[in-house]
Amino acid sequence: MVEPVGNHYVIARPVYSEKTFNEEHEKLHRYHKTFWDHLKLYFSCSPQRAKKIALRLFPVVSWLPAYHFREWVLSDIISGINTGLVAVLQGLAFALLVNVPPSYGLYAAFFPVLVYFIFGTSRHISVGPFPVLSLMVGGVVTRLVPDDSTGNGNSTNISAINDERVMVAASVTFLSGVVQLLLGIFQFGFIVIYLSQSLISGFTTAAAIHVLVSQLKFMFQLPVPGFNIPFGIIYTLESIFSQITKANVADLVTSLIVLLIVFVVKEMNDRYKEKLPAPIPIELLVTILAALISHFVNFEEKFDVAVVGKLEEGFHAPVAPDVGILQSCIGDAISIAIVGFAVAFSVAKVYSIKHDYPIDGNQELIAFGLGNIVGGSFKGFASSTALSRSGVQESTGGKTQIAGIISSVIVLVVILAIGFLLAPLQKSVLASLALGNLKGMLMQFKEIGILWRKDKYDCVIWVVTFLAAIFLGLDIGLATAVAFQLLTVVIRSQIPSCTVLANVGRSNIYRNRKDYTDIYEPEGVKIFRCSSPIFFANIEFFREKLITAVGFNPLRVLRKRNKALRKIRKMLKKGELQVTPKGLICMANSTYESEEELDNNKIEELDQPAIMTDLPIRINWSTDLPPGISVPQINLHSIILDFSSVSFLDFSAMTVLRKTLKEFVRLDIDIYIAGAYEGLLDKLERSAFFDEEIKPSMFFLTIHDAVLHILLKKDIANSPKLKLAEEKGRSSDFVIIPRNGLRSRECTIPTETKF
Repeated sequence: MVEPVGNHYVIARPVYSEKTFNEEHEKLHRYHKTFWDHLKLYFSCSPQRAKKIALRLFPVVSWLPAYHFREWVLSDIISGINTGLVAVLQGLAFALLVNVPPSYGLYAAFFPVLVYFIFGTSRHISVGPFPVLSLMVGGVVTRLVPDDSTGNGNSTNISAINDERVMVAASVTFLSGVVQLLLGIFQFGFIVIYLSQSLISGFTTAAAIHVLVSQLKFMFQLPVPGFNIPFGIIYTLESIFSQITKANVADLVTSLIVLLIVFVVKEMNDRYKEKLPAPIPIELLVTILAALISHFVNFEEKFDVAVVGKLEEGFHAPVAPDVGILQSCIGDAISIAIVGFAVAFSVAKVYSIKHDYPIDGNQELIAFGLGNIVGGSFKGFASSTALSRSGVQESTGGKTQIAGIISSVIVLVVILAIGFLLAPLQKSVLASLALGNLKGMLMQFKEIGILWRKDKYDCVIWVVTFLAAIFLGLDIGLATAVAFQLLTVVIRSQIPSCTVLANVGRSNIYRNRKDYTDIYEPEGVKIFRCSSPIFFANIEFFREKLITAVGFNPLRVLRKRNKALRKIRKMLKKGELQVTPKGLICMANSTYESEEELDNNKIEELDQPAIMTDLPIRINWSTDLPPGISVPQINLHSIILDFSSVSFLDFSAMTVLRKTLKEFVRLDIDIYIAGAYEGLLDKLERSAFFDEEIKPSMFFLTIHDAVLHILLKKDIANSPKLKLAEEKGRSSDFVIIPRNGLRSRECTIPTETKF
């Protein structure tokens, strides 16, 4: 019963162990589905389920009929035009990261958008090239098709090199799409949870540095080979600076001017975004201006600058991926698939929370997988979502993926009709535009200080991820970062927080005894908490901390007692000890038996319970023992283990825990476990955890139940009246009566046991 008294409450109920609570309150026996049940349900078929699957597989069928045409269409058109213009420029720029001709970046900005319109669940992200993925695909391209040959040693023709590189990029994109599709079909959308925000932030920051370094060769117009090996970034910088005197000044000056303009205008867009009706399309303006200047001034001939050149018009027929290439880039495809999905899902989740609609991680995997399969078939490269492009689509009023379709129409117009206008554009301008989109990622360096103040583990994960991705490369760096992140989880769970608790304010609240002054600790009782799951990796740590908390090693004390009993038996047999009403009296000088001689006996016998039934008197280990016999005294009669924070216990931990508890029980110390998670008792019974020494009655609902049970048990042992009442079945209800705030609470038992 709970009775509110102002801002306090009064509770009256019996002291419950798990056993008595389940006896008094009938528990429902629920059927828990097995793996096979879930499998049957997954593959079951009915009209309702078929409809549900169809709606889930084709989300467009759900939202398109409910489209608010009059309210949304104008916003989507404006947003689509702005996003399409940005997508064209980013497609051309990010193609340089892939080391393929710029026109293939337009294919990567076109086909995935169409597929995502049908299969995607986010209404606001803009699908297409992403600099990190482009760089990862570019790493595979330069590894399989180096700058100095086509990879087979038969030709060094630039056109042949480009064709083979396009095929590599398309093949690895196709394979990454297959990986994403399979992950989505088999419901592996949860895989993104293994990429924490700190890991993603550190990884994308490192990728931004790689993008920066990779674009330097276009800014300086230097022949720099690709180094897709560990520490490749160092070799790249070495190659650039060794040729720095050969840099093209016109390209360098153009790049710096474009970078300055882009950064300044983007800063203005961020600072005055509330006042501007739409962000200033600085990339578009700079591109038009640079193309016009390059065309009329004829930069290519006068200053020997590298230009985009004629863009291919129209589309290529779909091609099948090269099987040989697929075999060489399986690991890269898996990394590209996971990173692409993680980035896109993170951005989609932000917008879904902001605009209050659900997204499906598994369906997103299917959408991006199909998008990359189709894009790779038409010689595009891997797609995800660029943060800046998605920001443009959402901030300019985009409501649905209709804006994405409009943006793809803009890309289509460039591919089919006006691509030739971009032919005189300098590659250094595209490189600068690519770098201009890295501001957000480079600003993530500020997170190091924030993370250090909030969570040092997350800060270390960020730094390790960044350094691994920088020096080992994005593929190996990502694997290293995930492994390190999981290692930190193991370390944190392997070294859990273990504390000794005490009663605070004479209430039913128990906290770390070191943190409060107004505490009460029942005499002879230790309350020990472990704030972590207990499993094979940390059970020994748990045992050591428990031994430290109680102040003695139970196994050593048990062995000491058994050695002492063995010696007492020998002394009684020799007549050196005599039993009197006052206890044992030594009748002669005892012969000291060496510890070494005792230790040579069977060690298993010393670990058994101290049996005294054959002795004429029961030994009281707290009193003085005969000369020559020394056993540590123990001022402890009960231990309470708080398992409220223990979410699981594996079989290896059960074995060690059972052994440890037995050692305490054999020292006549009562063990109680409080707050165990639902199902632990059943699991222990199935595992044959209990016996004559370890019993289910040791489990209590709360710490307070266990404490009151101990105090009541002690009072019953000391009072004949209470013992008689207990034998007659009198209830052991307790009442918590808070008075005058937390610091003047008392807990009483009707049988007059107080603390």
